[in-house]
Amino acid sequence: MTTMMNFAEMPDANGFFGDYGGQLVPPHLKQAMDDIAEAYEQIVQRQDFQDELKHLFQDYVGRPSPIFHAKRLSEQLGGAQIHLKREDLNHTGAHKINHCLGEALLAKFMGKTKVIAETGAGQHGVALATACALVGIPCEIHMGQVDIEKEHPNVTKMRILGCKLVPVTFGQATLKEAVDSAFVEYLKDPTNYLYAIGSVVGPHPFPKMVRDFQSIVGREAREQFQTRHGKLPDYVAACVGGGSNAMGIFSAFLPDAAVKLVGVEPAGEGVDQPGKHAATLSVGKPGAIHGMKCYVLENADGSPAAVHSIASGLDYPGVGPQHSYLKDLGRVDYQAVDDKACLHAFMTLSRVEGIIPALESAHAVAWAMGIAPQLDKGVNILVNLSGRGDKDADYVAKKLGL
Repeated sequence: MTTMMNFAEMPDANGFFGDYGGQLVPPHLKQAMDDIAEAYEQIVQRQDFQDELKHLFQDYVGRPSPIFHAKRLSEQLGGAQIHLKREDLNHTGAHKINHCLGEALLAKFMGKTKVIAETGAGQHGVALATACALVGIPCEIHMGQVDIEKEHPNVTKMRILGCKLVPVTFGQATLKEAVDSAFVEYLKDPTNYLYAIGSVVGPHPFPKMVRDFQSIVGREAREQFQTRHGKLPDYVAACVGGGSNAMGIFSAFLPDAAVKLVGVEPAGEGVDQPGKHAATLSVGKPGAIHGMKCYVLENADGSPAAVHSIASGLDYPGVGPQHSYLKDLGRVDYQAVDDKACLHAFMTLSRVEGIIPALESAHAVAWAMGIAPQLDKGVNILVNLSGRGDKDADYVAKKLGL
């Protein structure tokens, strides 16, 4: 019998997960956030909304996504069995479509005239542009110039889908700056615009809302694994940048004490090199960024530190407040994997199982590949393969000289 752990409903009424979260925003923006929170609570109680979302998940996204037993990879490594929750098979190629559909329907429900968002690797941008095209709402995506050059296939898709793409050229010109730029645009008219945050970050209600939409991943995975194996997995692992795919799959397993949860952060070129990694939970400290309290990588003056990851979707100096809380509780073990190990996992999964993973997801695969040989063959590791690597293929081929 699996031991169940007790978790209070999170977040509380003020949007806090323990000491983390909240709404660190000016008064006029707090009202806008409260309006979104109220509309969200209204819409999720409506049967027509739930029916429409269920229909879109099934017939548009292609859910449920399957769980694949990576037998050849497991045999090659020896030890534990590796299983993949195939979010890469979703329409648009990643888990992001799960919450983007919810956010687009919410924007329609609230009568918003434009949806604004940031994107790093471009998966959130593609998914949101897709969802907005589906419901008929204008979409504007802010993306760092560095990421635009690196993730060109997703940039092309966003433009085909009809969104307005805004290049961000200041600072490091990556994900943090894209968030800053999108937020500036949103502040011009928070009454008529919706800022559709792309992860479990930002002011309340976004960490809760995005987690709730992504929780379908965990609910499916828990039921699928039990049905096939008659038990729960021993480990559930997922990459963590902001942390949406990880919270999505972790949420269903949080009460199960016997299931070890592992969040895998980007160690980049080494966690001992400031500015060369984005391992926020591994070496950061409690602080505040983008309207929330969470773990943050900071400079000596308290400003957000420069970050790096080979995976554009993970190079963020903050992290979701619920992840910060789960770290302090010790419920999730946060590890870090460097660029080299990520690339090795990317190529290995591609050539051993014929699955090209997103560089973000390859971090979690790399962690599983590292620990599997140390474990018994009866141990099961479930990895959330959060996205596919179409967007990364040219970049990796060039980097490795393929």
